[in-house]
Amino acid sequence: MRDFAHHRYTWAEYLAFERASNAKNEFFNGEIYAMAGGSPEHAKLSARVIRELGNHLRGKNCEPFTSDLRVRVAATGLATYPDVSVICGKTETDPQDPSTALNPTVLVEVLSASTEEYDRGEKFEQFKQIASLREYVLVSHREPLVEVFGRTGDGAWARVEARARSSARLASIDCELPVDVLYEGIALP
Repeated sequence: MRDFAHHRYTWAEYLAFERASNAKNEFFNGEIYAMAGGSPEHAKLSARVIRELGNHLRGKNCEPFTSDLRVRVAATGLATYPDVSVICGKTETDPQDPSTALNPTVLVEVLSASTEEYDRGEKFEQFKQIASLREYVLVSHREPLVEVFGRTGDGAWARVEARARSSARLASIDCELPVDVLYEGIALP
């Protein structure tokens, strides 16, 4: 039986693949992974996070971005499309691709049954390698719950959760996300 070697893509090959693709694809360790679309509830939660952040950050030095912005972890090579990214100051881009940001301050993922383990685990471990990242936010798909993981002074990460009738505080951008506003009218399982 013939044994075919598995092809590992370079960053340049991945970028060419992305330019030719109609879908978003994640890149890590020479592998390209298709990203599935989300549910209407997932899209609503993402849009509400962006709306709240955009309203708060208007006129300030930070800007929220949709999942159309690719973010790369320079230290590990991971390239992905977080649901929401916030960049403060000038956007630093990848030397080989001006469409890929390197310096998010806040990253937000709206969880789903198929991505929750990855978003909490391996993806978060990758994101921790971004020097500019101050907070990582997880928005639950199961219940009104927003978790904020913030980088502490000693480089560790502390978790704070916000539930119904409270707000998730994002200290790095001096902003609060009201949980009830995010989840208003959202059908949860």
